[in-house]
Amino acid sequence: MGTDSSTASALTGFAFAGEPLDRADKLRDDPDTLFRLWPGARVIVLTREGEAFADTAGQLAAPTGEVLGGGPGTAIFLGLRGETAWFAVEADSVPFEAAQRVDLRRAAAVWPAFEAGVFALARAMFYWRSRNRFCGLCGGEVEFRRAGYQGRCLQCDADHYPRVDPAVIVAVSDGERLLLGRQSSWPARRYSVIAGFVEPGETLEQTVAREVLEETGVRVRGCRYLGAQPWPFPGALMLGFAADAEPDVPRVDDELEDARWFTFDEIDAARERREGDGDEGLLLSPRISIARSLIDHWHAGMLARRRS
Repeated sequence: MGTDSSTASALTGFAFAGEPLDRADKLRDDPDTLFRLWPGARVIVLTREGEAFADTAGQLAAPTGEVLGGGPGTAIFLGLRGETAWFAVEADSVPFEAAQRVDLRRAAAVWPAFEAGVFALARAMFYWRSRNRFCGLCGGEVEFRRAGYQGRCLQCDADHYPRVDPAVIVAVSDGERLLLGRQSSWPARRYSVIAGFVEPGETLEQTVAREVLEETGVRVRGCRYLGAQPWPFPGALMLGFAADAEPDVPRVDDELEDARWFTFDEIDAARERREGDGDEGLLLSPRISIARSLIDHWHAGMLARRRS
């Protein structure tokens, strides 16, 4: 699978893929250094529901370790930004209050990209921990170590590590039209590109072809990788592709309510349309998602072809 570097950079603007933290893996085994970093650290405070503490304006309220007092304790060490360490703690464990609680989708839309990305990492880590309190091998209690990144079963000594679920997401075109589908739970008139999880024993290209065929009945001839987005709802990695396909008539199974081909003009009109703008016309994926970036990438390519 080759990476098309000339087009990969076009997949921008979506959330959770901006400036990353230095994960500083070696510090996870260095409690003395983490303790020294704690007073000047920034600490994201999350509720059990996965919301982050925010100020009166809805922006991130991340106190310093000095404000919270003590040391890192059971806080998760997220990484470094320059000389500043970032940690995450559960709200029930610290004496701190804030004006608002903000969920991750809202944060992705209004916070700076770096802060939204750190929030996504913190939420994903707490989600993993909340679902791995007991060992899947023997049922024993799991104790978290390495600043939150390793679980050790206290009964059988099995180690457990954070996991992500790889999924493909693909803009399928027959050369003139874009294939989009919709789930019944989505807002009325919203359509998006086709997506699905990678199964054991598959390459990514095989997953693209299988998922598109299973969900829409459309046959893929070939595909190319464009970019990726961590998608913490709750813990996927979305691997974005563009695919060339036969102009088959879409037919849906039980995963999708509908699937259809859309023309350039229909996509062009929909790109500026938002929920609440009347009750007619196609609605596209939110701008925080790689799905929308894939649609925009297809649109840009078609526009360039028309102008050439």
